[in-house]
Amino acid sequence: MYLIFLGAPGAGKGTQAKALCQDLGVPHISTGDMLRAAQANGSKLGREINEIMKSGSLVSDTIVLDLIKERLKGNDAANGAIFDGFPRTLAQAEGLSHFPNLSLSHVISLDVQEDRSVKQLTGRRTCKGCGAMFHVEFRPSVTDGICDACGSELYQREDDNDSSIRNRLAVYHNNTAPLICYYSEKGLLREVCASGTPAEVTVRIKMVLGV
Repeated sequence: MYLIFLGAPGAGKGTQAKALCQDLGVPHISTGDMLRAAQANGSKLGREINEIMKSGSLVSDTIVLDLIKERLKGNDAANGAIFDGFPRTLAQAEGLSHFPNLSLSHVISLDVQEDRSVKQLTGRRTCKGCGAMFHVEFRPSVTDGICDACGSELYQREDDNDSSIRNRLAVYHNNTAPLICYYSEKGLLREVCASGTPAEVTVRIKMVLGV
């Protein structure tokens, strides 16, 4: 089962993908994680990606499609995957439609108000050790700044500031929101309210998927 999660930054795409990938037995493929890994490797491409992402803009379609193609060669993605943050443009969607032996089952659109997205992202904290996610208001760690799971330091991503988030939301509405129409016309779109707790949203998605 190949799924796409659409939604503005802060809608909870990553949280829901991680919650469902184990139940479905497919990998969670996050272009954000892949791009951040490229940033960290210190290569010329990584430095280029770093500057683009710090500004809140989108990395080119060609780079993203190449990263996805390479990831799908993994054995764990042979029978399905959950795409988180991909595709983000119509060009990426068209590129995905030409991938051999890949047929989309559903496109989940997570609907959330913009103010909620900003609040969600500015308060987000990530563990430097295990990658666990926390939120200063919605899911605080027991000890401020320390991961409950492994005891490592929590940090705030550079692009999780108000101005960068507002820019990312504008980019989303200009480039990614048209995908809702694109996949609706193909009969693949499933709209899910992203308000409420993560567990409540997971239940709604499972109902849509019939799992």
